[in-house]
Amino acid sequence: MIRVNSTEFDDNAVVAEMQYHSAETQDAAKNKACESLIIAELIKQRAKEMGISLEDAGTQDESINALLEQELDIPVASDEDCLAYFSNNPNKFKTSPLVSVRHILIPAAPDDANARSEALDQGKVIIKQLQDDIGLFSALAGQFSGCPSSKVGGQLGQISKGQTVPEFERQLFNCNEGLVSSPIESRYGVHIVDIDHAEQGKPLAYDMVNDRIADYLNEKVKRKAIAHYIETLISDADIEGFDFSVSDSPLLQ
Repeated sequence: MIRVNSTEFDDNAVVAEMQYHSAETQDAAKNKACESLIIAELIKQRAKEMGISLEDAGTQDESINALLEQELDIPVASDEDCLAYFSNNPNKFKTSPLVSVRHILIPAAPDDANARSEALDQGKVIIKQLQDDIGLFSALAGQFSGCPSSKVGGQLGQISKGQTVPEFERQLFNCNEGLVSSPIESRYGVHIVDIDHAEQGKPLAYDMVNDRIADYLNEKVKRKAIAHYIETLISDADIEGFDFSVSDSPLLQ
């Protein structure tokens, strides 16, 4: 049984709420459900105190926003704030790097240690062959690659960030032009990679990103305000049956 001031929730209410909260374990889902029920009730109670109707507020975030509009003055990022963020984070504001690349994929499931080891060994052998004669790349792609690109000599064309899986990109965009000297692993297997051309990302002008920076900073401030507001509601309430001190809810971060 959970009590939030004068309102009580029994186990049936918690179980009913759990269906809306995915988690790795049942206990984690139950904790999320309890948090959600308590926070929603605290918002409802506070709104009633403030004379705010939440009947048309369809979500918890909308309910919080209705209260924040009356109770908090959330600052808006100034142009100086945005410019300072832009100056302090230059690597975040560049065009995507581009690479023209071909590859040979030796398929191996990430949870198959034997297949993974064999694929790495085979990849090293193929790289050695290519170091001796890069002209063999198309033929070896057709012979060994498990990617559809094997039909076109392993050509993937021009790739920018976000077009492939992250673990492949992290390595690919840090490689120099030419044959990469070691196999690159991804969730699909082991890749032998040859980079025909690499173009680094170019800095973006401030006026191209200032609106995006303002949106980011304003959202960041808003989330902090929401978290602080919820913490205040929790600390001022009489809650029994649940301990928020062990919560890892993103609403409280």
